[in-house]
Amino acid sequence: MSAVNIFFKEIRIEHTLFALPFAYVGAILAAHGLPSWHALFWITTAVLGARTAAMAANRYFDREIDQMNPRTAGRALASGKMRSSVMIWAIVVGFAVLTLSAAMLAPLCLRLLPIAVVGVLLYPLCKRFWWGSHFVLGAVDALAPLGGYIAVANTIDATAFLLFGAVLLWVAGFDIVYALMDVPFDRAQGLRSIPARFGNGAARALPMILHGLMVVALAIAGYLAKASWWYFIGVVAAALVLAFERREFGRSENVFVLNERIFVTNMAFSVAFLGTTLAGFSLR
Repeated sequence: MSAVNIFFKEIRIEHTLFALPFAYVGAILAAHGLPSWHALFWITTAVLGARTAAMAANRYFDREIDQMNPRTAGRALASGKMRSSVMIWAIVVGFAVLTLSAAMLAPLCLRLLPIAVVGVLLYPLCKRFWWGSHFVLGAVDALAPLGGYIAVANTIDATAFLLFGAVLLWVAGFDIVYALMDVPFDRAQGLRSIPARFGNGAARALPMILHGLMVVALAIAGYLAKASWWYFIGVVAAALVLAFERREFGRSENVFVLNERIFVTNMAFSVAFLGTTLAGFSLR
């Protein structure tokens, strides 16, 4: 495998399908329709830059932990397939792209940029001292819809905050499920997570609560934005995802299978929700 392929495998660029659709959702709600192509282009580059910096930071700061964890020992830095300096440069370039993108969008985006930088660098360290690191990741990812909204509106209002809160709850929920795969290792190494701290039962129940609150937040955001019934089809889809997750929690004992099913389902939901949001403002 070439160095470029290894790098993109580590960055997991396909995971941008979580944050990017919601960044567009924020822009659409702010514009009450399709934003300008200028805004869409720079929102896209902002998310890609932030995503690259975030994943590179995560891989860099966790490289020694990854070496000890059988599940992650094959990662590029942990296995020695890639030099640490590559990820450092990826962080620098990612932040540079994010900064340029923010400068090309609304002035408020640029003023709030330090918050995003601090969040991206803080998250990989959180699990060393706080079991609530899932919510930090959720907040970092939730900057995508908030940034998309600000990029168009150059302000923050109740709709923007609700989108931020919805994505924070959404990402934190399935990150808790993700952490189920490493409970024995995390406990042995003194790493903090909700599954490691509160056990399997709580880690399976809490995502349901968080995702239920997400559905409520999305519904209120749509109401405040005066979205049409198409938007609310997406809210119904979020409720159906919640029902699917409840079924999977009840029948899937294998946490690796559970994680894969919930991960793929939520990725598909984010794309579908973008579609219904766009329809909700363009098909009036």
